[in-house]
Amino acid sequence: MILSEEQKGEKGKKVLMLGNEAIARGLLENGNAFSATYPGTPSSEVGNMLEREGKKNGTYFQYSINEKVAYEIAYGASLSGLRSSVFMKHVGLNVASDPFVTSVYTGIGGGMIVMVADDPSMFSSQNEQDSRRYADLAHAPMIEPSTPQECKDFVRYAFEVSEKYSVPVLYRTSTRVSHMRASVELGEIRNAVRVHNDVKEMRGNTTSLPSNARRLKSELLHKMSSLGVDQDFSSLNRIEKYGNTRTGIITSGSSYNQVVDAVFSMGIDMNVLKLGLTNPIPQEITEKFLKENDQILVVEELDPYLETKIRAYRDILGNGAVIHGKLDRHMPWLYEMNPHTVRNGIRMMLGQEVEKISTPKPASRPDFCPGCPHRSSFYTIKRALKLAGKSNMVLASDIGCYSLSYYEPYSTADIMLDMGASISVGSGISIATGEKVAAFIGDSTFYHSGITALTNAVRSGANMLVFILDNSTTAMTGQEPTPENDAVVNGMEFKGISLENIIRACGVENLTIANSFNQKELMKTVMSSLKNDGVSVIVSKGECALIDRKEKAAREKYMVVTEKCSVCRNCIDNFHCPAIQQDSEGHIFIDPVQCDGCGMCSDIYVCPFKAIEVVQ
Repeated sequence: MILSEEQKGEKGKKVLMLGNEAIARGLLENGNAFSATYPGTPSSEVGNMLEREGKKNGTYFQYSINEKVAYEIAYGASLSGLRSSVFMKHVGLNVASDPFVTSVYTGIGGGMIVMVADDPSMFSSQNEQDSRRYADLAHAPMIEPSTPQECKDFVRYAFEVSEKYSVPVLYRTSTRVSHMRASVELGEIRNAVRVHNDVKEMRGNTTSLPSNARRLKSELLHKMSSLGVDQDFSSLNRIEKYGNTRTGIITSGSSYNQVVDAVFSMGIDMNVLKLGLTNPIPQEITEKFLKENDQILVVEELDPYLETKIRAYRDILGNGAVIHGKLDRHMPWLYEMNPHTVRNGIRMMLGQEVEKISTPKPASRPDFCPGCPHRSSFYTIKRALKLAGKSNMVLASDIGCYSLSYYEPYSTADIMLDMGASISVGSGISIATGEKVAAFIGDSTFYHSGITALTNAVRSGANMLVFILDNSTTAMTGQEPTPENDAVVNGMEFKGISLENIIRACGVENLTIANSFNQKELMKTVMSSLKNDGVSVIVSKGECALIDRKEKAAREKYMVVTEKCSVCRNCIDNFHCPAIQQDSEGHIFIDPVQCDGCGMCSDIYVCPFKAIEVVQ
């Protein structure tokens, strides 16, 4: 591929970018040729940008059906000699962990980057997992950028480490790094790189039988030992001296930004060791820092990962600084770092009085968008369960927008564990109790990991009603396509994979397709399906409110006719659309700015007094 003059002229230009966008740019500048992902906040924007911009250097990009498949596809491309990358959120790495751990043994062809975005404070996740542990588990090199500029620049080192040591490199960010926005100086886009690599010649490594794996494990440990003293990558780490002192801080990733903020705001002398390579710990610069400081505070988010390694290395050296951090309660174990917690950790190390930190106000609860098909579905399903005398039925939910049904007034989520688990856990409860159970799962999540769960539920004789909430997109992470949609990928046209055909292929005989916005039809379907034994599936279809927003903004809007309104508040208390409000005089009204025009509130099942009409 020949780069245009416009692309060549981008070098040196400064652009405001998210950390994730900068990672995507770094891939383009360093010859990335193949990328795959399953979208998950806070990593989604990497894929979103490569989908748009990948053609600039000839990158092949795909949204895979789940993270495991995405990893294996990128690994296959790497074995074929292409520089490849795969990206996911932290719980996505759990899904991809099986091929990840073994591929570190087998090695790669073209350089391979495994980007994972952790979510401290759980802004959009079900746990606060520290993915750095996977670097130790797999004996994989790990690089952590701290700023959008480093997000772009460190991609180069990640590919170089990967290719020098023939191993995938874990490229770890967190929410604040991925979603930080800052000026980034661009480099020149580089054509997609393909190195010569014969897959068949690698079969002694890439066939991970025990006889090969025993040898590969020994070779891998030697690689990591060599990387720990490799000066080719010393620029990933640096010591910053602020004043004249023998007191220091060791940090990495997002925490580095909080450390610098705290040091300057406190006006204190402090030495800072910033690590960009965090597995293995770079020995020379770490040893130097330990000997030059009497006290050191380790500042990091989530687990005492670095602290444990630093303490162990100090003990091996036989001398060095007193180490403080999470293990001696100088730093908190929970949630992301902020300037207050870092300042208090510094004060404790210096023997000063800590400042009192006010408890932050709880964030407002999230809600379905106006016009969301899930609102209509859950409102109707809850009514149907009540009318059928099934209000106490166990309701298992899954990961997606529909998990917001946990909140009042819907209260239709008793369990939520991981993607695909609503069907698996629900079937386990059904088999264990002999009771009928309902499960909720989205269309994208069903393709991701619900197919095997549904097949198993049918095969094991579970008594379940499974709702697949089909809104035609992967909504929560940024409107990425699902396999059900017809699509053009890298210039090739693909026909969507029928959701109905897959469900029937799983062995389901009782399947009904219902319209999320037709409450009468959906209610009749639910009432009927509750009478069935075995596994029944209802696909509740309704397009996401965020698809074609401009077109929907032009739809008819609705208003409340005050003379007809009884102020029963069913539209507010039970249907709970944020566009429907009550003013200071007690009148119900619809905010025309928020109204999506879906018309569900005018349905007699929501407003029996027919007080909601189209605005004339």
